[in-house]
Amino acid sequence: MKRIQNVLAILLLIPFFAACSAGEARSDNGKLNVVVTNSILADMTKNIAGDKINLHSIVPIGQDPHEYEPLPEDIAKASAADLIFYNGINLENGEDGWFTKMVKNAQKVENQDYFAASDGVEVIYLEGQSEKGKEDPHAWLSLENGIIYAQNIAEQLMAKDPENKDVYQQNLDTYIQQLAALDEEAKSSFAAIPTDKKLIVTSEGCFKYFSKAYDIPSAYIWEINTEEEGTPQQTRDLIQKLKAGPTPAALFVESSVDDRPMQTISQETGIPIVAKIFTDSIAKEGEDGDSYLAMMKWNLEKITEGLSQ
Repeated sequence: MKRIQNVLAILLLIPFFAACSAGEARSDNGKLNVVVTNSILADMTKNIAGDKINLHSIVPIGQDPHEYEPLPEDIAKASAADLIFYNGINLENGEDGWFTKMVKNAQKVENQDYFAASDGVEVIYLEGQSEKGKEDPHAWLSLENGIIYAQNIAEQLMAKDPENKDVYQQNLDTYIQQLAALDEEAKSSFAAIPTDKKLIVTSEGCFKYFSKAYDIPSAYIWEINTEEEGTPQQTRDLIQKLKAGPTPAALFVESSVDDRPMQTISQETGIPIVAKIFTDSIAKEGEDGDSYLAMMKWNLEKITEGLSQ
């Protein structure tokens, strides 16, 4: 009940912030005001825009973007934004999603004020599902999709700020080269691993795009972040699967989830946890994985090491 009251209180503030920011096309320093929903999109945007924009990221580093309560500062920034990027694919924008409520109350217009960075990605659905609202949102865990995200972000920056178009294009070209090089390196590394050793196990079933991109099958405790994560039945089911399966598995735990369910899996199966990897957030500045490129490089290296043991 308290959580609902907090959300309602914040939503009531949105018209106030929107009214205060009405008519403001640019900030005092003349730069675009850009808001993104999470740290991964923030890093991508920063790589393309550099210091040409004022950037605000809503979900803090290390927190779950599936469920989030925007702060008054977030709402004020979004209401005053010239441009907003969100992931989409039912991450933060479901029918009852926090982002959907925020932009609606801020009177922002889709594909005019706010854009899905994932536009154009070939969507993968949750197992046994194929309808709207059942999408797997973790498309960025494929570097090919990461390139699509970057292209979409650059396109909208150039449309809103044509004076800096050449800067955005040059930065985009450099960024794509870096992402593409890592993607090719990963495909080469994984191709050298025998098929009968390719199985990664994570807490959340968020590696479907990764599995498709790099031909690495995955298993999980729960499929997507919900209120029922790591239940006894989910844990037992995975333990039985791993004990019965002929394929050796490598266990990983995501940096943004509770590691206790995976610790139980490890203890019951005798399979060690290889490493923590990144899914929904980059790392804090100065730590390993503190950018999208760095987090993907870390993941790819650790998964390669785990499958090669």
